Amino acid sequence: MKVIYSDRHVGHDPQQFIVRGKFKRSNEQPERAHLLLQAARDQGHEVVAPADHGPGPRAAIHTPQYLRFLETAWARWQQLDDPSLEVIPNVHPFPGQPFTYPDSLVGQAGYHLGDMACSVGQHTWEAAVWSAHTATHAAQLVLDGERAAYALCRPPGHHAYADRANGFTYLNNAAIAAQHLRQRFDRVAIVDVDVHHGNGTQGIFWRRRDVLTVSLHGDPHFCTPFFTGHAHEHGEGEGLGFNLNVPLPRGTGTEAYLVALRQALDTVRAYAPGAVVVALGLDAHEHDPYRALAVSTEGFARITGELARLGLPTVLVQEGGYLSPDLGPNLRSALGGFEAAA
Repeated sequence: MKVIYSDRHVGHDPQQFIVRGKFKRSNEQPERAHLLLQAARDQGHEVVAPADHGPGPRAAIHTPQYLRFLETAWARWQQLDDPSLEVIPNVHPFPGQPFTYPDSLVGQAGYHLGDMACSVGQHTWEAAVWSAHTATHAAQLVLDGERAAYALCRPPGHHAYADRANGFTYLNNAAIAAQHLRQRFDRVAIVDVDVHHGNGTQGIFWRRRDVLTVSLHGDPHFCTPFFTGHAHEHGEGEGLGFNLNVPLPRGTGTEAYLVALRQALDTVRAYAPGAVVVALGLDAHEHDPYRALAVSTEGFARITGELARLGLPTVLVQEGGYLSPDLGPNLRSALGGFEAAA
């Protein structure tokens, strides 16, 4: 399996992550990608640099207003009086109330940055753009005949909405890959196995039936993003019935996870997609810093084996999975399990 990777992510190293009221360095650090890349190389995968696929793939998912904000926000922020190192919001519009898009950059930051885990630094836009190119390139390889390709994306993407960053993510790589695959396939499924709900992906396709969104994740009653990811969320309008959430109890282990996954894949098979995008989070691991679920390293091979047995062209897009000695072995397990079952 070819691994798509760009080193253009390294300048993005967020320093302002506010969690439980405290400033910390973000968990989403450049070292993550370095560990994942080394693991893929150690396993013998060919590493390919992505081409510049232009603005079209990201513009097919994200609003022009949001893209302009991401591209210009840091430079504009530095022109403010006494600015912080990174763009970080301190006010948000109230849900359900009428509001006007603000002229103020501070207001725009509150509109487009959904939480305090997605600060924008000097090199965030470049990193997000090349992460999106990485996902697009993997999707193009699949369109060109590859059975599967792995996009080693950083920053990740599945929390990003059409017009809003969230949870370490800026451009929704899985959604961009799925939309790119729609050039050939009438129906595409996204299966998200990250420990957190793919809320941005759900939001992007909420009213669409041409992309089925499936997410297995820690129950939002205890696990961020809290406000979405419940089992009763099924989509709206034309998208009603084309969104499936599978919230899992804290500490769910490999065997229980596989039971839930197999049931979810019955829905995927019934949908009969032409291709699949896997939002490959590795943070469901028992020793990941988030400690929400308890999948073993070997369990990732079994998870991706189930996905491979769908027998469909597949783009695997890297999402979460944070710094621990198990991160590289978890990726090797996931990629090896997919290839063994394909």
